[in-house]
Amino acid sequence: MLRSQKDTDVKAISDKMAIAKGAFIVDFKGMKVEQVTSLRKKLHAAESEMKVVRNTLALRAFKGHPAAEKAFTNMTGTNAIVFAFNEVVGVAKALADFGKDVEALKIKSGMMDGEALDDKKIKFLATLPGKDQLRAQFLMLLKEPSTRLARVMNEYATKNGAGEATATDAAATAPQA
Repeated sequence: MLRSQKDTDVKAISDKMAIAKGAFIVDFKGMKVEQVTSLRKKLHAAESEMKVVRNTLALRAFKGHPAAEKAFTNMTGTNAIVFAFNEVVGVAKALADFGKDVEALKIKSGMMDGEALDDKKIKFLATLPGKDQLRAQFLMLLKEPSTRLARVMNEYATKNGAGEATATDAAATAPQA
């Protein structure tokens, strides 16, 4: 690999690290090509990207990012960096789910919002609900009080005979044939 190509790779990793909301270091040793391709497709659906890197180049790319430098100290063996560009929790879920199916995939460490994540924290992130599910739960919380109020008002009207009176009034005012 030429020095100019190494510098280009370092800059590309550094640029991706700058725009990513989170990143994970995974060990993919022992995975088959089809499995790696499948993982990349799942990660692409979660708006993330997996980049296989040389450890020395990755460490040089992390120099401009103190949080990454602190979080990714265990760069030994065959590593890939998974950049999460949108939702870090979704990427953690995708990696954890894929790791259950393919035991060769090991999540070594991660970083989110400048904080280092170990294996336990990443597994906890994977159990959290996604952004869409949290939005749905929040909307249900907002909707619930108004639904209950409408139910109570309807029951009160039915109990006091208001519902029957309107039905008989409508029948009385209807034209007779």
